[in-house]
Amino acid sequence: MFPSSVIPPVVLSIAGSDSSAGAGIQADLKSFAAHGVYGVCAVTAVVAEVPGSVAAIEPVTADTLRLQLDQLAGTFPLAAAKTGMLVGVPQLEMVCSFLKEHPRLPLVVDPVYRASAGKELLSDSAWDLAKLALFSRATLLTPNLAEAERLLLTRLTTEADLELAPRRIAETFGCAVLLKGGHVPGEAGDTIYDRAWIAGEGFTFPHPRLDIPDIHGTGCTLSAAIAARLALGQALPEAIARAIAYLGAALAQHHRWNGGRGAIPALNHFPDNVEFPPS
Repeated sequence: MFPSSVIPPVVLSIAGSDSSAGAGIQADLKSFAAHGVYGVCAVTAVVAEVPGSVAAIEPVTADTLRLQLDQLAGTFPLAAAKTGMLVGVPQLEMVCSFLKEHPRLPLVVDPVYRASAGKELLSDSAWDLAKLALFSRATLLTPNLAEAERLLLTRLTTEADLELAPRRIAETFGCAVLLKGGHVPGEAGDTIYDRAWIAGEGFTFPHPRLDIPDIHGTGCTLSAAIAARLALGQALPEAIARAIAYLGAALAQHHRWNGGRGAIPALNHFPDNVEFPPS
């Protein structure tokens, strides 16, 4: 964490809210805080959700979204940004317009189109626009298996498919790509492999498979952690490796409550014994 005398870099999250605070803007801000950066946010939609259930999505108007972005960019020296849930074409057009005006801002794009509960979070027309106007702007694109299959319009079922997919996506959209592991049907073993293609080079990031329940918000948290570490000046491969380690600790030390829906797990965004820059 930063000493009080150091001014932290500012990182922007452009995403939907999550009333359970496990994903979306709330997860991003907690992940930013855990890394010692100052998080700001532009809300794309208000989402009534808890783990396993999305009850309603209320999009923020495109004009209001743009006002949020302009107010932030005109006030804070933004060091990095990340996008999550972008809802629809009007919101996505505003985000792309804003990013075009800030071409040097490092950007992590989490291409989320569906919640873990199954609710669609991005319209088909907005997804098509994102492929044309957003993904190529990314410093890093962070799809999971389902998102990678949608990007490539094909199933990824073999080890060779998974090995090649980050490069294929990177060459299609002109950006670095991190393909998140752990969602391959029938995948076994004690190790999960995240795979990346960065500046013409392949990287593999192995990490332990944890015997814990599915916890929503992992994609948001990982992409936010990468954005924070880019803002802190780390090179992309190191930022990814350290963000994966942070997410692993947040999962291993997760919270758990017994409530009206049974056992409810949630990420611990402030886990113990994790190295945060600066040392």
